[in-house]
Amino acid sequence: MSNIGLIIEERAADIGNFLVGRLLPFRQKRAVGPFVFIDHMGPADLKNYQNLDVPAHPHIGLSTLTYLFEGSIMHRDSLGTEMEITPGAVNWMTAGKGVVHSERTPQYLRHSDKRLHGLQIWVALPKDLENLDPSFIHIEAKDIPHWEEGSTKIKLIAGEAFGKRSPVPVYSKLYFLEIIASEDTTLNIGNDLFGESALYILEGEIEDGGNTYGPKQILIAKDAKLCQFKMLAGTTVYIFGGEPFPEERYIFWNFVSSDKETIEKAKQDWVAQRFPKVPNETDFVPLPQSNVK
Repeated sequence: MSNIGLIIEERAADIGNFLVGRLLPFRQKRAVGPFVFIDHMGPADLKNYQNLDVPAHPHIGLSTLTYLFEGSIMHRDSLGTEMEITPGAVNWMTAGKGVVHSERTPQYLRHSDKRLHGLQIWVALPKDLENLDPSFIHIEAKDIPHWEEGSTKIKLIAGEAFGKRSPVPVYSKLYFLEIIASEDTTLNIGNDLFGESALYILEGEIEDGGNTYGPKQILIAKDAKLCQFKMLAGTTVYIFGGEPFPEERYIFWNFVSSDKETIEKAKQDWVAQRFPKVPNETDFVPLPQSNVK
């Protein structure tokens, strides 16, 4: 019997000059554990005159996790960080009370044909940490825990699972796993997960309860635990989740908070340009006109 309670299809969303696939939030499922936002970037083939350019924009109340499959992004922020992220590494930026950053194609690639593919993820902070000082950490691909079990390769990108812990400094109980199957494989991992659980299919197919599911779908577990399912050969999935927070999280644009007034203040501060600046950058993304979700 299937343990899948909800299927979320990837939906197109425009983030400026780049089209992404929006996975979370969804009207019937605003969050999975502390995960409140997931964008699937690409795969996009960019010509020598096309580049990713997301100018300076603010965040509060969350940590961002950038994970690339292909390509490269240059991250710059108001802490003075300048870091290129490449496939398999993790950029983990905690906004807390407020941070500003930009994401662009690195200078050395701006006049070359290039490919970009990855995930952008937001993880909400616990209520008592929503206003902590911002920070940034980069974890190299070689430092992400990875191992093999039979015909599957597993990476623990963030959080804890299977008795292992990622070096990404998370602030609540969560997990974010990559599993790649080189052969048809049946997995039973219910005892290794906790809280709410979901599975995103990047490529390939999985079978569960007599049904087959393919790429660009998130499968939400009914009882907060993914149990037994079959991965077909050549399939890559990402399993994520954790303990949900007791309070609702509100999202407006790039702001996440358990308090609507905090979001209103952040909106006013961005319009008045009271947020810290990214060094040597003057352009920025204006505040969109919309209501708090």
